[in-house]
Amino acid sequence: MNIKSKLEEYIILKKDKVKISSKEIKKNDIFLALNGKNYHGNKFINSSIKNGAKFCITDNKNYTQNEKVIFVKNIYDYLIGLAKIKRDLFKGKIIGITGSAGKTTLKETLAFFLKKDHKISFSKKSYNNKLGVLVSLLNLDLNSSFAIFEIGTNNFGEIKYLTKIVKPTEVFITNIQSTHLENFQTKNNIAREKSNIFILKNNNRRKKIYLNINNKSENIILNRAKKEKNLKIININKPSSKYFIKKILPKKNAYKVYFSINKKIIIFNTNSLIMFRLMNLLFCYAFFSENSLKINSIKERQKYLKPVDGRGLTHNIVINKNKIKVIDESYNANPDTMFQSIEYFVNLKKINSKKILILGNMNELGISSYRMHINLLYYLDNFIFKFVILCGEFFQRSIKKINNPQNEFIYLKDKNKIMKFLNKNIHNDDIILIKCSNSTEINKLAKDLLKKGNLN
Repeated sequence: MNIKSKLEEYIILKKDKVKISSKEIKKNDIFLALNGKNYHGNKFINSSIKNGAKFCITDNKNYTQNEKVIFVKNIYDYLIGLAKIKRDLFKGKIIGITGSAGKTTLKETLAFFLKKDHKISFSKKSYNNKLGVLVSLLNLDLNSSFAIFEIGTNNFGEIKYLTKIVKPTEVFITNIQSTHLENFQTKNNIAREKSNIFILKNNNRRKKIYLNINNKSENIILNRAKKEKNLKIININKPSSKYFIKKILPKKNAYKVYFSINKKIIIFNTNSLIMFRLMNLLFCYAFFSENSLKINSIKERQKYLKPVDGRGLTHNIVINKNKIKVIDESYNANPDTMFQSIEYFVNLKKINSKKILILGNMNELGISSYRMHINLLYYLDNFIFKFVILCGEFFQRSIKKINNPQNEFIYLKDKNKIMKFLNKNIHNDDIILIKCSNSTEINKLAKDLLKKGNLN
């Protein structure tokens, strides 16, 4: 058997060995020497081998000769071929999750409940683009009963492309929101793009689709699904559905929630009423019920479920000897999730705490960018905060359009100025919510701020 055949057999039979960062390489891992923004991965082949890499793969001929380095003509084509082989060998159920927001949170939530009683594989981090999905599939454990993949897009054709490789047997579409409008232009276009995950000619293995229909764009998905043959539609949280929220009763500093799960009532308490998290729970209950899994497994474990880092996880930190809480929603943002986060923050019951809102740009909204930022400011001015700190060019221009706001909108141009402001104005028991798109100054601020020390 030649070296290339050994590599291919190793990838197919092993799990969690393929890495795209040389810093993550451990003994017997495989390093993908990819072409990056600043460097080609060839630059890190030697350090990867030093760290214990069993193989390195490159499609750039300018690499240091070594018996562990395998050259291929096109690294993506090569990986796709291997990924398809591994997918065909997998005998368990593959779950595909797409939607405008909440993919990672739902993936992590479902994985949290499944892994108690089952061997599972799931994509790490937010690996939902072409490279991330390929790496996740190549790292699949063939002995798993379930494998969960995020399938994302920011342009036309990407869902179809990835779906043809992953071919999920059960599909979740979390929602359709105002994301990537710079490319898609309308939410209806986003809905049509997401629908490609269950169209038969793209995915001849799909059997079930889980939906939560709340707007006209999401109805496009439902209508397309109804036209598909041999596709079971599970549309949660509707009066006609087997899975819905029956009622929510407020209690002192908490809420009692009643789920109807296939005519059985599940009751639990929650400290905060965050609807998308309740929907994630409902999705999980529906999945367990539809697959004849132990429903009680969710009920027993859900009190231990924590938000995903960057998507609502609360940190206790100290600034200038003041103990404060930071709700980190800095992973990404669109108008819908911004409104949801503000509503949640307003309704958060915290005695003797003053609330500070820090918002950064919502990116990739195209020609609607300024209008959507202005609308957001009008909305949040219905509520009173200790401070509303804004950063980013869209907010800078939008502030000028708001006449006589009841909040003082404080515009600060970068994370350093915001840190200086917080150092002077923060007090004990203050609570901060941070929300922004990726690659913004606020996104960087969140990382810097949390480095000050998590006290949990």
